[in-house]
Amino acid sequence: MPLILMILGFIWWWPVGLAILAFLLARGRFGCGRRALFAGDEPMMFGHRMDRYEDRMARAQERMERGVARAQEKIERVRARMEQHRSRGGGWFSHVSTGSGGSSGNSAFDEYRAETLKRLEEEQREFKDFLGRLRFAKDRAEFDQFMNERRGGGPSEPPPAEPHG
Repeated sequence: MPLILMILGFIWWWPVGLAILAFLLARGRFGCGRRALFAGDEPMMFGHRMDRYEDRMARAQERMERGVARAQEKIERVRARMEQHRSRGGGWFSHVSTGSGGSSGNSAFDEYRAETLKRLEEEQREFKDFLGRLRFAKDRAEFDQFMNERRGGGPSEPPPAEPHG
C-alpha cells in the first residue's frame, strides 16, 4: 500500500511522491537491512554474526598495528641513513665531484659525469635565481597596481617587466 501511495504521489505532483519516499525510507519500510541488534546490554538476534564481526575487527586492528610498527621501523632506518650521510658531509652527489667512491672504472666517463653534474648544479642555481627574479617582478607589479588603486588612480596596466638577462 505505501508503494502505491508513493507512485500515485509522483503521478499527481512529484514533491508529494518525494515526501512519501523520504518518509518510507526514514521509517525503514524499504528493507534497507537496518534491524535492532541490541536490546539493552544483550544482543536480540544474530549474536553469532556479532561475534564474527568482532573477531574480524580485532584481526584488522592487529594487522593495522603491525603495519604501523613496520612503517615506523622503515622511517627510523631511513632517518639513520640520512644522518649517516649528513655526518659524512656533502650533498647527494658529493662522492662524484670529489672523486671518492662511486667510480665506474672508466676515468673518461667519471670526468664527463663530474663535469655534467657541475653543469647541472650551475643550471639549477641559475634557474632558482631566475625564479626569484620572476617572483620579485610579479610581486613588484602587484604592489604597484595596489598602490595605484589605493591612491585613487583606479586599475592600471602593470609596468613592463624588466628584461632578465
